[in-house]
Amino acid sequence: MFNASEPPDLFSRFAGYTAASDLMKAGLYPYFLPLAGQEGATVRRSGRELIMCGSNNYLGLTADPRVHAAARGALERYGSSSTGSRFLNGNTDLHEELEAELADFLGKPAAVVLSTGYQANLGALAGLLTARDYAVVDRDAHASLVDGVRLSGAKLRRFPHNDAEGLRRTLEQLPDDAARLVIVDGVYSMEGDICDLPALTAVCAQYGARILVDDAHGLGVLAGGRGTAAHFGLTDQVDLITVTFSKSLASLGGAVAGSEEAVHYLKHKARSLMFSASMTPASTAAALTALRILRAEPHLTTAVRAKADRVRRGLAEAGVGTGDSTTPIIPVPVPDAQGTLAIWERLIRAGVYVNPVLPPAATPRLRTSYMATHTHDQLDRVVEVLGAEPELRRAAERVASSASAA
Repeated sequence: MFNASEPPDLFSRFAGYTAASDLMKAGLYPYFLPLAGQEGATVRRSGRELIMCGSNNYLGLTADPRVHAAARGALERYGSSSTGSRFLNGNTDLHEELEAELADFLGKPAAVVLSTGYQANLGALAGLLTARDYAVVDRDAHASLVDGVRLSGAKLRRFPHNDAEGLRRTLEQLPDDAARLVIVDGVYSMEGDICDLPALTAVCAQYGARILVDDAHGLGVLAGGRGTAAHFGLTDQVDLITVTFSKSLASLGGAVAGSEEAVHYLKHKARSLMFSASMTPASTAAALTALRILRAEPHLTTAVRAKADRVRRGLAEAGVGTGDSTTPIIPVPVPDAQGTLAIWERLIRAGVYVNPVLPPAATPRLRTSYMATHTHDQLDRVVEVLGAEPELRRAAERVASSASAA
């Protein structure tokens, strides 16, 4: 018999969660869609071909036969898994080769490879920070960075997005004897804008703060692929760079790059490295080969930015907003959350796949992104389909009106 003094059943909250099932019933559920075939410039869903404008496959290397061959070769040589942490039995010469070549490419003395980009951020922050420290995080920084700070126990402070004066005010309020780490994205994944690294590093130098740049979306896109710090010529002023291999490098995994001392410390303190199985051999070989292709063919980075510029110009001519984006990530403002899903569903029917973004991830928008391997015809079709949505034009007008009033 139920005793009123007993605590409530934890699982009772399941019945009250209906948000996803309500969207399923309305035919507007945008998550976990099964996609068929290789994810290149196009993808198949329910037997229909869609132009893929929701991927982070910026260089299009997931379909490159050289990457496939490297993954197959590693599978045959090393097997399907190392079945252990790199700290013990899961380390291979492939991991160390990737670390050395990646560090050299990024212009840092050393790097350590982890199994995902998320784990790279958790490992760097929870491994480095303590409860005595302050983490000062851009308000639009990726969720994995916030999670890493929370796991560390450090005191979290936020500053306004890309606002050097806001960072200065935040740092001024911290105790003089407190260690502090400023944490930013290189390229912001929802807005597609680039971190104002020159202004932020100048403030960090003035207040004795270290800085970490999560360059998940800058690697492969800026400065011949070397990322945001290289884009501004500030590699030596950035203390730690984290990257993921699941975007431009066509694989799965991540890394932290920095000084020899920092990487040595994290190898022995990052729990997400020490207590998780290593990157599979196939994933490691794929990332290593994609990195070598990037180094040998930097024109791919020029191509992807040129393709995105073509879309930006086309959308502007059609009266569709693109925010402050200067990268292959182009956000398109929408009227509201419900409108986001309705427009997303119409775009799918028109043969264009984009990502609908809803709070709390960000304000409602369509997140579109582009690849070096998109054809001009495909991009023109995307512009045509987006430009045919009157609600997108009205949303752009409202954004412009609000900006003028401000």
